[in-house]
Amino acid sequence: MAGASIVDRRAGPAVGRASGEPGAPEASATTERGPIERGPIALASRFLRDAAVVGTLARACVRALRYPRVFLPLTSAQIWDIGIGSIPLVMLVAAISGAVTSEQSGFQFSPGTMPASIVGRVITSSVLTELGPVVTALVLVGRVGARIGSELATMVVTDQVYALRATGRDPALYLALPRILAGALAVPALVIIADATGMVAGLGLALVRMPISVADFAAGARSYFFPFVLWFSLIKGAAFGICITFIGCVVGLRASGGAAGVGRATTASVVASTIGVMVGDLVLVRLLGVFR
Repeated sequence: MAGASIVDRRAGPAVGRASGEPGAPEASATTERGPIERGPIALASRFLRDAAVVGTLARACVRALRYPRVFLPLTSAQIWDIGIGSIPLVMLVAAISGAVTSEQSGFQFSPGTMPASIVGRVITSSVLTELGPVVTALVLVGRVGARIGSELATMVVTDQVYALRATGRDPALYLALPRILAGALAVPALVIIADATGMVAGLGLALVRMPISVADFAAGARSYFFPFVLWFSLIKGAAFGICITFIGCVVGLRASGGAAGVGRATTASVVASTIGVMVGDLVLVRLLGVFR
């Protein structure tokens, strides 16, 4: 069955036994590794194994798209958890980011030396192209990516995923695909909310701290705005949503080693998702120059 190589990593008989019980392994503080295990060959081998796991899960999710009756109800539940549950935190962080951008712009604003509308242009460009999508993604890395990694890792180490496979159900269909689709659909909506919140917060602080009017701010925003910038923000949101949820699923379904394995999976999910978001931002920024 698709996805079997990802999740079929059952623990040995000693897993789950307390230290000191019969058959429990002795705890080891360190693990000795030879130079070959730490060398470039080991790194290349690990990279190839990880790439194979990613490809296997991606293929299993594509094949699972044939069963919308199964994954659509599960996806709607995940959209609620990922999207609705994240709105307050996303709005708070977006408001702070917009206010900080406004304050930084105010440091460089001097009446008579530059037009007042420049503040609106700076805040609009910063929030729509970078702060809105990226800050939202980084918030979701900690709230959603870590949760997905820990949830699936717990299911693996407690043999719930194995039981799911034993009953003829594909983990990619029931566990991975709904989360990935929910990320692709919910995160763009959160990005729009973050964009609006950041711009309103930036405008509010600018009106308090600088000698500009709403008309000046709006003129600066219009001077920067072009239609593709909104699509660019949505594209980033969808890409980041897929990246965060997919990495969380890959890391969680590969977990092993009991409670310690769940902790490692959670940490790896956050670290890998953060790197994925930043690399994705670097790649996607070229689209803005192409369609400008």
